Amino acid sequence: MKQRIYLDTSVFGGFFDSEFEEYTKPLFLRIKNQELRIIYSSVTERELENAPERVKQLIRGLPLDVVEFIEVTEDSVELAINYIKENVVGKTSFDDCLHIALATLHKADYLISWNFKHIVNVERIRGYNSVNIKLGYSTIDIRSPREFMKYEN
Repeated sequence: MKQRIYLDTSVFGGFFDSEFEEYTKPLFLRIKNQELRIIYSSVTERELENAPERVKQLIRGLPLDVVEFIEVTEDSVELAINYIKENVVGKTSFDDCLHIALATLHKADYLISWNFKHIVNVERIRGYNSVNIKLGYSTIDIRSPREFMKYEN
């Protein structure tokens, strides 16, 4: 079974960013080769509304049979609020919390992000997962695209 990965907004922008493209482009190649399934949310869609056209084209160019679109739900909003109540991050990081909540509730194998301040951060990951466990949800594995590189033998 293909791994299901939730991509936050930073990954789409990373495709065209000289700092992140080295690892982001191979990830998208794996997606286009249908090695991975992606979970794409209405939060990401909203955050990318004002993105450059090339970023929007990147999304439109993904094979539909490997893309799973999900919407924000009452449960995801409640879980995101709990991350903030437990001081994992501040109130201004609500959308980041929604990404984590959606990935958790939809049982993504991984959440992939370039956001090291609020998401791909050992202390934050520990905080998100402690809230998940406290509320009876499974933990979420959070990584950067760099960790999805395939290396030849």
